[in-house]
Amino acid sequence: MSLDMIPRTLFSSEHEDFRSSFRRFLEDECVPQNERWEEQQFVDRAAWQRAGELGFLCVTMPEEFGGAGVDRRYSVILMEEQGRAGLSGPGWGLHSDIVANYINSFGTREQKLKWLPPMARGEVITAIAMTEPGTGSDLQAVKTWAQDDGDDLIINGSKIFITNGYNCDMAIVVCKTGDRDGGAKSISLVMIEADRPGFSKGKPLKKMGMKGQDTCELFFENVRVPKANILGAPGMGFAMLMKELAWERLQIAIGAVCGIEYVLKTTIDYVKQRQVFGRAVASYQNTRFKLAEMKTEGQIAQVYVDRCIELMLENKLSPAAAAAAKYWCSDVQGRIVDECVQLHGGYGFMMDYPIARAYCDSRAQRIYGGTNEIMKELISRTL
Repeated sequence: MSLDMIPRTLFSSEHEDFRSSFRRFLEDECVPQNERWEEQQFVDRAAWQRAGELGFLCVTMPEEFGGAGVDRRYSVILMEEQGRAGLSGPGWGLHSDIVANYINSFGTREQKLKWLPPMARGEVITAIAMTEPGTGSDLQAVKTWAQDDGDDLIINGSKIFITNGYNCDMAIVVCKTGDRDGGAKSISLVMIEADRPGFSKGKPLKKMGMKGQDTCELFFENVRVPKANILGAPGMGFAMLMKELAWERLQIAIGAVCGIEYVLKTTIDYVKQRQVFGRAVASYQNTRFKLAEMKTEGQIAQVYVDRCIELMLENKLSPAAAAAAKYWCSDVQGRIVDECVQLHGGYGFMMDYPIARAYCDSRAQRIYGGTNEIMKELISRTL
């Protein structure tokens, strides 16, 4: 099943060849492992290394730093295919298109050479640690503090809900430098290796969905880090975060559209074979109309997201447009997956069925990357 009532124009034949290769990798080597990943609450390192070996990590990074030097349409393909496969576990997108972007955009040459090549090979797993137990979407209120100590920083604090946290070898940590009670001007980004004394990790958190994605708390107790680990410059962290947020939020919208496509395909397959009163559920007008409505909404979302992707490629995507994509597409995804559960009847409530897992997995879309209420606040400021 495809949403494409309106043909897409984003991708060339080379892009589609890349898509086919990644799709085969997911179908052959990842989907069969998904249930086990969900049970253990993290993706095996071997899968990261295999993705790196095949050239599916950090693809947009320059070739001299281990990437393929391609444009972000290749990143879009990776996100789309992972969503269409129903794989919420691998945190490859955050690693390749968020953490790597920060290092490539703001790091020194030495920092790039140290981190990007092993990240591209899947030998090093990375995270970005923003959220704290008491801050949520309010990054200016973080309490993690990096105290000045000569050539070093001494870091104390904690983070929560950190994707790739349990597996990570390095985390970019949002913390305060200078005035610990200061606002945005005190925020810095510091790269902290996981093997430094005082850096500890909690067990993977027991989440409602996305169970294969390792998500945990990180703790910093007098962690000594050289100032050379600061990304960019002290006090520039908030500006750097804001620069990348439009792309990060667009990624959530891309995932939402792929999630819609996945649950529609799953549901259409189900209603065609499920019999009620001697007829397939798909034969009833209510079912056909519901599916027509959902496909239409998904197609409209796809067209808007594709236009946002075009603007992003031209460096013209506004924060408000990205916020609108994130909130509206994830809202639509939530409504559609709920309707699809209803069309499954009682079986839609059973975790043995993909639709139930998709229902749980998709709920976080309206929360992370800034809650949808925050997105509406950002949009309202442009009125």
